[in-house]
Amino acid sequence: MSARNHDSKGRRVSCQRRRLIDTAGTAWSSLLKEMGVLSRIVECLKDEVGTWRERRYGPLTTLVMFIGQVMNADQSCQDAVARETARSQGTRGTNTGSYCKARQRLPLRLIERLGPDIGERLRQKQPHHWCWRGREVKLIDGTTVSMPDTKSNQARFPQSRTQKAGLGFPVARLLAVVSLSCGAVLEWMAGPCEGKGSGETSMLWKLAGGLRSGDVVLADRYYAGYFMLARLMGCGVDIVVRQHQLRRTDFRRGKRLGKCDHLVEWPRGPRPAWMDQETYAAMPERLTLREVRVGNWIIVSSLRNVREVSRRELSDLYQQRWQVELDLRSIKSVMQMDIVRCLSPGMVVKEIAVHLLAYNLVRTAMGAAARAAELHPRRLSFKGALQLLRAYEGDLAHGPASRVGSRYDRMIRDIAANRLPHRPGRVEPRVKKRRPKSYPLMTRPRNQLRIPLTKQMDRVISLLR
Repeated sequence: MSARNHDSKGRRVSCQRRRLIDTAGTAWSSLLKEMGVLSRIVECLKDEVGTWRERRYGPLTTLVMFIGQVMNADQSCQDAVARETARSQGTRGTNTGSYCKARQRLPLRLIERLGPDIGERLRQKQPHHWCWRGREVKLIDGTTVSMPDTKSNQARFPQSRTQKAGLGFPVARLLAVVSLSCGAVLEWMAGPCEGKGSGETSMLWKLAGGLRSGDVVLADRYYAGYFMLARLMGCGVDIVVRQHQLRRTDFRRGKRLGKCDHLVEWPRGPRPAWMDQETYAAMPERLTLREVRVGNWIIVSSLRNVREVSRRELSDLYQQRWQVELDLRSIKSVMQMDIVRCLSPGMVVKEIAVHLLAYNLVRTAMGAAARAAELHPRRLSFKGALQLLRAYEGDLAHGPASRVGSRYDRMIRDIAANRLPHRPGRVEPRVKKRRPKSYPLMTRPRNQLRIPLTKQMDRVISLLR
């Protein structure tokens, strides 16, 4: 191919990409364009979808609408379609069927790829001083997500065994790897809550390959098993975890580094039933780890040099693990992912993926605000940032094109001004003050409970006749 033809083809692709961005539709497209991520979404869309037939809801329009849907307070499909109908001045209609089918056509791999991609781009842009001693610290934790009680969802994500059939809801387990510095979700995995390989440690075993050498992993004591620590350390990362409650710590043994601070060797235990012989043979026979007592906590770490990391610094670092609890709360409570809406397991995973993509987009705006204000993004309110994105979304989309840039800059300044108070050592009890209504719990399926009510209503109607 000649250089002239190559340049001509490149110009055609660039023109097509610009046309797709300009005609993406939905009010959120202008906001994503100003954030500098819409072009990346288009690139990933071309890689995963290739060429597509233009229709009422094309892949790009559908994806941007889906993102806006999970970002809005009302996350129903009816609200998403109503907003698009208002934008197009009523030319699309208010029926949700076409939009729901368009969401089903979106490749799951596209959305699963975009979320970590946006998070990684944010991590690469962060200043060096956001990191802990110049090193990327990754928080690991799991949670659960509920969904509608349908046969297909129950088959893929069974309800708890302690609940009777027809009385519970399907539950999915989610494991997330979150950046401590910028708060973005870098990796994640979803699956059922029961069955072989469904535990959080099994998920982390699979995601461990995505960790980079030099990273520092913060996790709670659920992940403090010998083979999990050996797996993580084999990836070239340092670990800081809390000691498992079943492991006994004796500071009279090992190499003493200070008060309640020593190096100790953990011997390899017998091969577990789930591990094959080849993997077991590759595991080290001993691990040299540092154990530190801070209050009632015993912290286990591979950061063994006491001159580089003191006991106090190790304790302060582990206390930052609580940030992942706040991040998961933001995703589940603030972004309303605690109960997803989709009726099929494939769409459930897709809805989770879009929520995490939208979460990283909010973190992208917070990162831009933090860089502009020269402060750490953990000082900014996630809920406040999401509220401002919702408020400015319509103004950016429908205002004059000449004012879009200035309005976006103002939004960034407003996000930077919405700062969290400095509250070191703050603790809150996990209790509820507001009492729920005194309705009895459901002990039988709903269709069985309707029978006596229907008979009672029929008797009342017969008496009135």
